[in-house]
Amino acid sequence: MADKRRRLRYGMVGGGSQGSVGVIHRNALRLNNDADLVAGSFSHDFEKSKTVGAELGVNPDRIYRSHEEMAEAEAAREDGIDFVVICTPNCFHYPAAKAFLEKGIHVACDKPLCLTPEEAEDLKKTAEKTKTLFCLTHTFTGHLMSREARALYRKGVIGDLRTVVVEYPQDWLVDALEKETEDEKTWRSIPEMSGRGASIGDIGSHMQNWVEFVTGLKIDKVLANLEAVGAGTMLDNNFQVIVKYENGASGFFWGSQVAVGYDNAFKVMLLGEKGSMEFWQEDNNYLILRPRNKPMERISRGSTYCTEESLKYVRTPKGHPEGLTEAFGNIYRSFCDAIYDKMDGKEINEDDYGYPTIDMGVDGVKFFNACVDSQEQGNVWVKVN
Repeated sequence: MADKRRRLRYGMVGGGSQGSVGVIHRNALRLNNDADLVAGSFSHDFEKSKTVGAELGVNPDRIYRSHEEMAEAEAAREDGIDFVVICTPNCFHYPAAKAFLEKGIHVACDKPLCLTPEEAEDLKKTAEKTKTLFCLTHTFTGHLMSREARALYRKGVIGDLRTVVVEYPQDWLVDALEKETEDEKTWRSIPEMSGRGASIGDIGSHMQNWVEFVTGLKIDKVLANLEAVGAGTMLDNNFQVIVKYENGASGFFWGSQVAVGYDNAFKVMLLGEKGSMEFWQEDNNYLILRPRNKPMERISRGSTYCTEESLKYVRTPKGHPEGLTEAFGNIYRSFCDAIYDKMDGKEINEDDYGYPTIDMGVDGVKFFNACVDSQEQGNVWVKVN
């Protein structure tokens, strides 16, 4: 068996800015005490990359000019990395992931998986060919009550899903839009970097993914209205999407990054034939269950009555809030468990481990591209697959 005392080694592409999500990735991996950062290409600016690497204690000869150089060199080392973490703007996800997958190195990547369905399918085929594992870091799936919802749904607690309502308002782009010009934009407003959709790919992918992660259901078709609110922006920052799932259930998604007064108010309602469930990311210690003809239940994270699927990720006693870093940490714990089992020679079904898989990533890319198709064709129904 693989020796769990042998800590895993990982590298990072991107994540060099102190304000970037890369800091959260690194802190989350430290929580589990499973893996050490030993290599990186932290920035396109090599001098900056070397500075960041030195601050993080990475050996200078394992700080690379590009992800291509890093993949080549690490694959050739006896002590090469076991997996890479990719936390870059969207346009770099595909080439970076492809480079490491082709070398047989496992990949954890920020969402969305990539820009186009063609790229997504190619990454999936490459991962299958090289037998590499792929984790998509959709953060909200790491919250314990997301995992509790998944376990309860799959036990049939609310029965067959009938309707989904998901809302995700933020206001972080309001100030940026007022200052933005055609010459100076956030990268999320540039199609070549963000993809065909901005908010629909950035936060819409979270909405689609959470429902699929919990229920296993895939979207069949969408009817979307994507809006660019405010002067200067090129891409959507506010949207409404009606969805139809393959089992016949319907859904409504509303997301906005210019909703004044909202921080990060991701909220989901799953309405089934026997009851309903409600999850609110900003109050993620709790899951609301509304059984038919019974009183409402407020399930508290870490309580003894919770399922093993969520209890095994408890880090602090109930009533003590867990947050974003812990959610990332839970995803990485699942991913590292899969890597250790693969090192043991076990047959791996990634969906069993509780992290968003490359299959979910492919579905997410198809979803937000179908939404853009719907908008461009005059707000009509468009098939996702």
